[in-house]
Amino acid sequence: MADQREHELEPIVAEAVAAAGFELEQLDVQQAGRRRLVKVVVDGDDGVALDEVADVSRAVSAVLDENDAVLGGPYTLEVTSPGTDRPLTRPRHWKRARLRLVAVTPHEGAAYTGRVGTAGEDAVELLVDGSLREVRYADVAKAVVEVEFKQPPEAEMAMLEPRASGTEEDAR
Repeated sequence: MADQREHELEPIVAEAVAAAGFELEQLDVQQAGRRRLVKVVVDGDDGVALDEVADVSRAVSAVLDENDAVLGGPYTLEVTSPGTDRPLTRPRHWKRARLRLVAVTPHEGAAYTGRVGTAGEDAVELLVDGSLREVRYADVAKAVVEVEFKQPPEAEMAMLEPRASGTEEDAR
């Protein structure tokens, strides 16, 4: 039954989230005692600030209240943004991770780390051990952003920055 509720609520919640300027990453509806727990994960190109989470929460709460019949009773709403350990599963995740260090586990072969360059619809360019490599998303079993506590090496950034900027100079 939760799957049916999620299916009915997803377009409604996605529209409210989009109106607030963000994208719905995940909607999860679970029974929690006498209430339902509605978990909404949102993201944006520049992340999501705490004040923005509050704005999205109010917008989603309003549409859930308007569609009370779908939930069938009281609910608890939890609105959050994805953590740093969120897997990169969609092209937009890779685009948002531009110039970040990522740990990649391919379907075949050994795991490696690389710095994200240009991300397209089917593949991403990674700087791995000093050389650029095109990696198809279909070949990646898992990829996550690595947290860095120091500035990335300037040489790495220089190799990727022009390619990742999308300017006319990149085409030359």
